[in-house]
Amino acid sequence: MDITVIVNQVVVLFLIILVGLYARKRDIVTADMTGKLSTLLLQVTQPLLIISSFQFELSSDRLRNALLVLASSVFIHLFSMFLGKFLYIRYPKRTQNVLKYITVFSNCGFMGFPVLQSVFGSIGVFYGALYVIPFNVLALSYGTMVFTGSSDKDTLKKILTHPIIISVAVGMVLFLFQIQLPKPIFEAVSMVGSMTSPLSMLIVGCLLANVPFRQLFKGKEIYVGSAVRLIILPLLVYGILRLFPLPQVVLQVCVILTAMPAAANTAIFAEKFEGDAMLASRLISISTILSIITIPLILMLL
Repeated sequence: MDITVIVNQVVVLFLIILVGLYARKRDIVTADMTGKLSTLLLQVTQPLLIISSFQFELSSDRLRNALLVLASSVFIHLFSMFLGKFLYIRYPKRTQNVLKYITVFSNCGFMGFPVLQSVFGSIGVFYGALYVIPFNVLALSYGTMVFTGSSDKDTLKKILTHPIIISVAVGMVLFLFQIQLPKPIFEAVSMVGSMTSPLSMLIVGCLLANVPFRQLFKGKEIYVGSAVRLIILPLLVYGILRLFPLPQVVLQVCVILTAMPAAANTAIFAEKFEGDAMLASRLISISTILSIITIPLILMLL
């Protein structure tokens, strides 16, 4: 892993974030457009990126690594839930809920996939697609419970119809049965899917633009949450996973995705369920800004 190349790629992603920030500040991209772009990413470009990433030759190593990433992801999310239960007891309930959510859920889709693609290429997205399965399942179940105290009755339906879950299922069928998409279809799928990285960074920049700068850095909880999300949790996961004989690529993918900033949907959940949406937005913003420094440091560790 050439750290110079990786740092360069992280800087490129950060510069695209700045473009999104500029576009939103100048109202070139409106608030309504940001929502539409997020929908486009989640329902079209990211699923197609995932499907194209499964167009690999089947091998026992890749299949084993994929299952190990999935199992590791389940452990990481459950471990994060356990950790979040005890870390924030002294904070008010509304603050606790946001901090618990960002401890469990990283921005492994919006920012994780672009970083994995930069580091590993399509195979990184392939493994990343397996990692986000527990994320999506728990976001729709545990994520709702964090803010409301109860689960959504339609959770199972939402999980089974989630675009990411469907795209992973389609991709896995293609991979296991070695079905190669016709060249024109594959190129179209791949081309649209390749929009995911720049589009996701533009959206992150637009989201950052929505937070008033003067309020951005207020409150100790901002730095506690960011430290747990960006440094403490990735280091704990790194230390624990190293105890097992995992292939290096599995360890790297899992730690990288754990080291991503707060999930972009934290503010959406907080606002929907009357949580502290402003705190959620500030945590997303601060952790994203700080991740420009911490992600290269974590990559150096790996």
